[in-house]
Amino acid sequence: MKIINKIENFAACIIFILLVLLPFSDLIIREIIRPFFSGLAKIPASQTLVSHLTLLIGFSGAIIASRDNKLLSLSNTSLFNDKVSGFSRHVTKWVSITTILLLAIGSLDLVLIELSFQYPVFIAPSLPRWIFQAAMPLGYFIIFIHIAGKMRNNIFSLSGLLTILLIIIFLVSQDALRENGFILTLGIIIFIFSVLNGAPIFTVLAGLGVLLFWFDYVPISAVIAEAYRIVVSPHLATIPLFTLAGYFLAESRASDRLVNVFKALFGWLPGGTPVIVLLICGFFTALTGGSGVTILALGGLLFPMLIKDGYKKKFSLGLITASGSIGLLFPPSLPLILYGVTAGISIKSIFIAGILPGIFLIIVLSLWTVYSGELDKVEINNFNLNDSIKACWETKWELFIPFIVLYGIFGGHAKLVETAAFTVVYIFVIETFIYKDINKKDIINIIVSCATLVGGVLIIIGAAMGLTSYMVDAQIPMKILSVMKELVSSKYVFLILLNIFLLIIGCLMDIFSAIIIVVPLIAPLGLHYGVDPIHLAIIFIANLELGYLTPPVGMNLFLSAYRFDKKMPEIYKSTFPFFIVLLVAVLFITYFPQLTLWLL
Repeated sequence: MKIINKIENFAACIIFILLVLLPFSDLIIREIIRPFFSGLAKIPASQTLVSHLTLLIGFSGAIIASRDNKLLSLSNTSLFNDKVSGFSRHVTKWVSITTILLLAIGSLDLVLIELSFQYPVFIAPSLPRWIFQAAMPLGYFIIFIHIAGKMRNNIFSLSGLLTILLIIIFLVSQDALRENGFILTLGIIIFIFSVLNGAPIFTVLAGLGVLLFWFDYVPISAVIAEAYRIVVSPHLATIPLFTLAGYFLAESRASDRLVNVFKALFGWLPGGTPVIVLLICGFFTALTGGSGVTILALGGLLFPMLIKDGYKKKFSLGLITASGSIGLLFPPSLPLILYGVTAGISIKSIFIAGILPGIFLIIVLSLWTVYSGELDKVEINNFNLNDSIKACWETKWELFIPFIVLYGIFGGHAKLVETAAFTVVYIFVIETFIYKDINKKDIINIIVSCATLVGGVLIIIGAAMGLTSYMVDAQIPMKILSVMKELVSSKYVFLILLNIFLLIIGCLMDIFSAIIIVVPLIAPLGLHYGVDPIHLAIIFIANLELGYLTPPVGMNLFLSAYRFDKKMPEIYKSTFPFFIVLLVAVLFITYFPQLTLWLL
């Protein structure tokens, strides 16, 4: 078993390295080498290869996630664990594993269809498309094997036998079942029940897509084809690349150095330490794209620092929990990228539009922390010029990172994927060879950990796209638009309803699947009510950012409770003032589009 684990880890590392090196090499050849050697050609079909390497890293990461019980779910405990008991949980296991098997079969059908073409499609010289597509049935099947292996003690349980019986009935009576609306309703209820009981999110989203298409006599391969289409989209490779950059940064002592810099520069201000927390969390979240990484990675450093400087535990808990998602409006935020891919609008424009609202959120929270610090009579540090210069000098290489990212995105010399790859290489070099914070022996573990997270995210994105495709085919966005036209005539009433809806979505769904599923529904509504598409993107992300803090099930609340070993009521009380402050700020962003659109 250890050998298989090593093979899976090695495969993920090789794929990730290729994913970094291809766009990085393209950039170096075009901008540095070719001006001196004009005859040097670019790597053939590199962009298409990078897109398909994204598909491979998604499945290799998902395989590792299934092996290590790290598939993303709404539960804090792993579903696929022999210690987990109860009839409902066992049923949920069987629903999940059956869905995965169906996805494997549907993926195989897609590959067979591809092989049946008289003239195969090549994505690069001597590389037909079906070779990469074959990673999908293989990936789903290995995930199935990993999960089935964890369920070997449940096969002959009552739930297992019942599930097998239901599958047999389903296979024998497909045509009759298709005509029964009750079966459709029951299926939807079962999937909702499953996700609430800890089923992997991707199995529920994909399962709903399969179920709904099946009732319309559409084969499972249609769901798989949509998953393939979104995962190999040109810009999606930036998600694993920027995430890897964030992981290298998080595994180094960069956070310590950045704390020293910000403390030297801003520690003399009233509320200086909380401002430092906001800036550091914003920096890390923008690069990693996930509040979870920020809270888990930096919480142990920032919480003691706040306590040491005289801030109360309640305030410190609330601040770190709220700061976990504060950087999602700054480039190169992964949700902003995914929104652009899903909505088909300029990612660069979304990046520009998010800068001022992101700064506004930090300013609003900073003012609140300053006010809180004065109420608690927290002592402030004296400014020391020598300490500031020393701290900046020690951190000089890391202080360049935001400028590298911004120049790459807006400078016109590099594509978004190339900027992401260059950022990975830059951070890797400075943290490994200049600061020497990352041990060469730990590099594989860092890449595997990142691949695990990325795989869990990308497989959700693919699954959600299948469900979204059904909703589009069924003209659900148009039907919603028709109903809204009759019920709501005012743009501002629409925005109020949108705020409420997105807060609910933000606390119930992960941000990536929320984007894929909800954006096609609200985009036509926004256009109808005269909301600028770019402004709508910022409204969307800002509300989902706040959704992480929305009781009772906001993701940041659970992560904070886990990281600091606190009970949920304590987390609710500590975050509530920050939630109110951010709510006011998000409403301002919503109803004053000038803040979003001014730089465009």
